[in-house]
Amino acid sequence: MRIAIGGDHAGVILKAEVARLLLELGHEVRDFGTGTVEPVDYPDYCIAVAVAVARGDSDRGIIFGGTGNGEAMAANKVLGIRCAVVHDVTTARLARSHNDSNMIALGARIVGLEVAKEIVRAWLTTPFEGGRHIPRIEKISKYEREHKR
Repeated sequence: MRIAIGGDHAGVILKAEVARLLLELGHEVRDFGTGTVEPVDYPDYCIAVAVAVARGDSDRGIIFGGTGNGEAMAANKVLGIRCAVVHDVTTARLARSHNDSNMIALGARIVGLEVAKEIVRAWLTTPFEGGRHIPRIEKISKYEREHKR
């Protein structure tokens, strides 16, 4: 799978560790930055990851910050992105199985490395259930199409 990653200075260390895991699992990783602990603006990196996923250049995206909240907000401004802030394996699995998330946001100040690795593994291997969830996803997509700027 082609995975785009990116985030701000608060998530840079966790991003590097998750990138190593993704490579070990056999995924292709495209890192949109940042690569520094010097302060940067998360929208620059998170939107770039979201655009890569929305265009189909990457299959999924993982973004990193202090909490993941701002990062997800930025990514979700891109048409076609369903980015969930996840804090544990349960929220990761539900983001895939119920919401068909194509991106997740991880907060490095919230989630430790080992939990982050478990989250990523679960999120990458959990399929979308479809069924009763499809109309809900379609409503989100319809609203996006009708209200895009």
